[in-house]
Amino acid sequence: MKFHVNRDVFSDAVSFVVKLLPQRNPQPILAGVLIEAGDAGLSLSAFDYEASARTTIEATVDEPGTILVHGRLLSDIASRLPNAPIQIAVEDDGAIVLTCGSARFTLASMPVAEYPAIPEVTGQSGLVPADEFATAIAQVAFAASRDDVTPVLTGVLLEVSGTELSLVATDRYRVALRDINWDGEATDTSALVPARTLQEVGKTFAHDENISVAFSGSSDREIIAFTAGNKTVTSLLIKGNFPPVRRLFPEQTEHYAVVNTADLAEAVRRVALVLDRSAPLRFTFTGEAVTMDASGNEQARASESVDATLTGGDDVTIGLNPQYLLEALGAVRSEFARITFTSTDNANKLSPILVTAQTSVDGAGDNFKYLLQPNLLLR
Repeated sequence: MKFHVNRDVFSDAVSFVVKLLPQRNPQPILAGVLIEAGDAGLSLSAFDYEASARTTIEATVDEPGTILVHGRLLSDIASRLPNAPIQIAVEDDGAIVLTCGSARFTLASMPVAEYPAIPEVTGQSGLVPADEFATAIAQVAFAASRDDVTPVLTGVLLEVSGTELSLVATDRYRVALRDINWDGEATDTSALVPARTLQEVGKTFAHDENISVAFSGSSDREIIAFTAGNKTVTSLLIKGNFPPVRRLFPEQTEHYAVVNTADLAEAVRRVALVLDRSAPLRFTFTGEAVTMDASGNEQARASESVDATLTGGDDVTIGLNPQYLLEALGAVRSEFARITFTSTDNANKLSPILVTAQTSVDGAGDNFKYLLQPNLLLR
């Protein structure tokens, strides 16, 4: 095999396909990148049985063929090569020789025959706007659990219903939900995608125009594929029953506070500095302000107030995990946030709060929803 390729194009392609591979893989063969050279140019692939990435790029192919080479090493080399075209050739002894300007590298080849087949997905598909999908992933995926003890909670549930695609994640203490437009087959379907893989999809495809999402299912292997331009990512789905968290969201309650998102976030960061790591922050919502009080150790206490508008009910005192609230405020992505108290009889009970976006003090927001369970406050 022998081909010539643009350095920057090749470096970007290798970087893309190795991004989803784990840093340490128990099977050395899965650390490889499969490079196939033919009439259509180059195809680069990586697969670790959980996720795969594949892209095609233009190249001048002198001799077609297929090689398998250590992916991260190749990525590191490609990113540091001089500004010149790359030539890769396979010598008679099987060694892979990469030359770029005056730089020359000789790499060991890996056995192509032992590499697993890259999965193909040909099932139900549809299109979503890339920027909107990337934003939705960022607004939801952080709420997934990082604890592998309950694998089903480490994923983001994608649900297609009519012309809408919903993304939902939870770690038992909070739930994040975002709906976006779906342009595709109307058949209702769902997929539970590992949050880590989905986050990489959002980062990789954020600047494309549209992303094609394809669902494929079988009794033993269920896969989802995301494609934009010349790049495709597939992911094995998480098996199990995702908890029915949608029913936790209230239909509508009229007891809520509206507050400037940035002002509240900055105040929470300051006041929480004196809190013990697992302690909740006390919030008191009144007609014109929200006050935060932190009782830390014996050496420090803190409090701060931020302007707020309380509507539809009495003052509320509630304890919240400050980091969880900050992540919600970061996901709101609007000037104002609405904090709704979901209890209909006594807002000071341990009922969840609902955080949504608002474009103005009295305006409407988008369809991002974040439900957070309060913490018990010690008197």
